[in-house]
Amino acid sequence: MNPNKLKLTAGAAAVVAALTGAYTIGHANAPASPAPAAQVTLPAAINQPVAVAGAALPDMSGIVARNSASVVNISVSGTRKAGARGPGSPQFDEDDSIPDFLRRYGAPHNRGDAPARGLGSGFIVSPDGTILTNAHVVDGAEEVIVKLTDKREFKAKVLGLDTASDVAVLKIDASDLPAVRIGSASNTRVGEWVLAIGSPFGFESSASAGIVSAFSRSLPDGSYVPFIQTDVAVNPGNSGGPLFNMAGEVIGINSQIYSRSGGYQGLSFAIPIEVAMNVERQIVTHGKVQRGRLGVAIQEVNQSLADSFGLKKPAGALVGSVEKGSPAAKAGLEPGDVILSINGKEIASSNELPAIVSSMKPGEQAKLQVWRKGETRPFDVEVGKFADEQVASNDTPEAGKGRLGVAVRPLTPEEQRRSDVGNGVVVQNVTGAAARAGIKPGDIVVAVNGEAISSTEQLRELINKAGKRIAVLVDRGNARIFIPVELG
Repeated sequence: MNPNKLKLTAGAAAVVAALTGAYTIGHANAPASPAPAAQVTLPAAINQPVAVAGAALPDMSGIVARNSASVVNISVSGTRKAGARGPGSPQFDEDDSIPDFLRRYGAPHNRGDAPARGLGSGFIVSPDGTILTNAHVVDGAEEVIVKLTDKREFKAKVLGLDTASDVAVLKIDASDLPAVRIGSASNTRVGEWVLAIGSPFGFESSASAGIVSAFSRSLPDGSYVPFIQTDVAVNPGNSGGPLFNMAGEVIGINSQIYSRSGGYQGLSFAIPIEVAMNVERQIVTHGKVQRGRLGVAIQEVNQSLADSFGLKKPAGALVGSVEKGSPAAKAGLEPGDVILSINGKEIASSNELPAIVSSMKPGEQAKLQVWRKGETRPFDVEVGKFADEQVASNDTPEAGKGRLGVAVRPLTPEEQRRSDVGNGVVVQNVTGAAARAGIKPGDIVVAVNGEAISSTEQLRELINKAGKRIAVLVDRGNARIFIPVELG
């Protein structure tokens, strides 16, 4: 039994015992002859409803009626190796008994070398058929079907997906579709009512409501996203669906829950709509997403660190290390610096900095206020760019249908440092020959037939020129193994 529930039950029992006990004692002292029953008069405060100003519950039926047709059901199908998961997904099995963790509650999948199917949600952002959903809903899918509320179904094209923000952009061949109104998460306050519409467990057009619990939550697998925390009931199948404010505007995309059971337990997290629309614009315009970077490793400033650095309060982002040759290094930042603000915006918590920097364009100037040796100093940094971490949508189907059957991306600088590999490409999705040979998502392809791999283009060229068999050297868990692959 849940200990919190046990405490609540025990407390309720105590209240009941107190009331019934007083009533029983009154009867115990009553004379033996029949007498009128004792009259128990409750205080007026208990008899009267408590009036709380502004506490009337909102009627959300109008929001649901206006927006249900803009929310779509997404079904995906593909092939997944046993134990294989999409990039960024938590490592868990559905029957694991693990403590609290974040689950991306997208499409449930089958185990083994069998067709994997699942469900998610999405919403129409333009009448021409552009749709937003979560990247983990469609990542690795060989077929994506979008179903509208009028029961029409369309095969969707994945224009692009961004695993770092967990946003994907789909396109269906349709016109004059009802699109949602886009709002602003930055104008929302903690305590405001919000509404989710989606397809939990496949139950289409289901609505649930709650309040905004917190802002700018930094989660283990969402480094670039300042998540909106709510207590809206969302479950598997809600993933990718919209989060509305009381003006009927979308302020976020429901993405993750915090759960022991895999189902809703009071904590859900949404991607701010500003983040999602920035991804959508870049994918539609450029086919990929670019992010700004400084090239620093940071940590939170607690009270002890604030005292040791002479800060008035624990705030800012403490620089733990500076990457050689990075924009931060060129600007003169050093380990031990505390970044207090960027472009006039104060950094109250270190998790705010990555989201701000990543939203900036490469080449843009960032003006930092930095605490160093007891004083504040200004620094101007020209924002750099991350290596492409996304497989552009148009490359994903080709990778799945190619001779090798992998979708790959370049190593990030952090992955290069962590793995000491130096070169290679990261496997994101596996089908066909690669799946049969045992290559897995997360493997780093280091070489093919003895030739070192430095880019996705080089890998594609080598595979196109190869014979029927190749030897693929992969780095897996800091161990290197050769995997023979029959290309056919």
